[in-house]
Amino acid sequence: MYIRVIRRKNKNGSVTGYVQLAHNYRDPQTGQPKAKVLYTFGREDEMDLEALRRLAQSIHRFVGDEFTSGRGQSEAIQTTLLDSRPMGGAYLLDELWRQLGLDEVLRERLADRKFKAAVERVIFAMVANRALAPSSKLAMEEWVEREVALPGMTELDVWQAYRAMDVLLDVAEELQYEVFRRVSNLLNLDVDLLFFDTTSTYFETEDEPEDGLRRKGYSKDHRPDLPQVVIGLAVTRDGIPVRCWTWPGNTADMSVVEEVKQDLIGWRLRRVITVVDRGFVSESNLRILQRAGGHYIAGEKMTSGKPAVDEALARPGRFRELRPNLKVKEVVVGDGEARVRYVLAFNPEEAKRDEARREAMLRELRMELERLKELQGEAHTKAHCRLASHPTFKRYLKQDRWGNLRIDPEAVRQAAHLDGKYLIRTSDDTLSTDDVALGYKQLLMVESAFRTLKTTLDIRPMYHRKDERIRSHVLLCWLALLLVRIAEVQTGRSWPDIRSHMQAMHQVTKSTPDGIVVQRTETTEVQREILRALRITEPPRILRMELRTRGL
Repeated sequence: MYIRVIRRKNKNGSVTGYVQLAHNYRDPQTGQPKAKVLYTFGREDEMDLEALRRLAQSIHRFVGDEFTSGRGQSEAIQTTLLDSRPMGGAYLLDELWRQLGLDEVLRERLADRKFKAAVERVIFAMVANRALAPSSKLAMEEWVEREVALPGMTELDVWQAYRAMDVLLDVAEELQYEVFRRVSNLLNLDVDLLFFDTTSTYFETEDEPEDGLRRKGYSKDHRPDLPQVVIGLAVTRDGIPVRCWTWPGNTADMSVVEEVKQDLIGWRLRRVITVVDRGFVSESNLRILQRAGGHYIAGEKMTSGKPAVDEALARPGRFRELRPNLKVKEVVVGDGEARVRYVLAFNPEEAKRDEARREAMLRELRMELERLKELQGEAHTKAHCRLASHPTFKRYLKQDRWGNLRIDPEAVRQAAHLDGKYLIRTSDDTLSTDDVALGYKQLLMVESAFRTLKTTLDIRPMYHRKDERIRSHVLLCWLALLLVRIAEVQTGRSWPDIRSHMQAMHQVTKSTPDGIVVQRTETTEVQREILRALRITEPPRILRMELRTRGL
């Protein structure tokens, strides 16, 4: 016999726990263990703990043990600690998982399939692993069995994990839409503004297949020697990732815009303004983003040489302060169909940093030019060519009439004119200048999401070889990122900080003469603050009791 807590989700999204006395028996037909409820004590939040203590004292008296209420138990009773493992992080993630209805979504999509293992729990275990202690699927066996207390799971077979990954990929499209719908409703998200960007992540192998996802291409991880895949994320202005994509590693950023746009149109959003970085700006891409009534906010490269860009930067006008570190002004170039609306933003603090970086670079360049004067012959020729083709130095250099390299004062002046500035282009005339500037500034949320994927969740390097497993691995990391970002947004804390505090909550298993007791450690004040911010109730202090009947 043991005490258990059954949690039920209410229509308003809250969760209510009910405390029951139960015992397990084996079903004679199926051979599977089942729980039989002997008595229901009532709601967890309305429990009379004193009455439960009196019942415990009565049981002790009946079996002949001493029990002193002041001390909780007599010195004659011997207690052995059998196990202690972190439970707080997994409990928090599981509650968020259930709040978002991800358990229901998966069970509904898999209702017509027969599996021996609880696939939804296996998928959750892999998601929790990415958020708490990223490891390979093979290492997860030991992690689940020995290193963490996962709700509803005590062991995991690696082949169960691989099969669950295949199932996850089968329902990926439906799952992403349901996640988007439920997340936007639950968190009341503003989904009119979606930010999109891509990154790459590599594989620890030199073997590049002739087809498939693993390809060599432009590496944003600075590993062009390794095959990679390209990952895209659509993120809300609050930093919540609502959809992910996976493409071959040699995919160019500009080639994916139409696919992303079509996928989001299929979600029947009320109004979508897509925010993209400079890497996606081409006239064809911008036309794609305007299809079906959509609009864009796009970064514009200020040194592109486009006449409209040069005119926007040269247009006189005063900046208006939007925030202490952000000033803006609107510039409209052209008329009729050729009309382009720009917002020029200026960050005074960033301007100081740009100036300091340029001055440091110019000092280094002057030293290189002085060393160049000391060289002769072939050594001089090689050093001259190296400087002239240097990716940073070359924009500030020019040749005099004798062919010698000199710093170009006009190039320095033009660069200084752009310090702290960035140019934004938009197709939506209904957006205010402030919304355009702040909307583009929020694109940093996508960059933050990618940093979390690569550092906290350890999406790289990947070791999967099959395309299906690669896509599924990205989906698992996306689900982990979804839970992590919701926790960060609602608590105002970073995930490493949340994880550190919550993992200090342990599940402790004790053996007593009366049976096995599983309980948690006391909740700290920080843990209570985190749980309150996420609208999660504290876990019950006694998680499970397995009482010995002593022959009765």
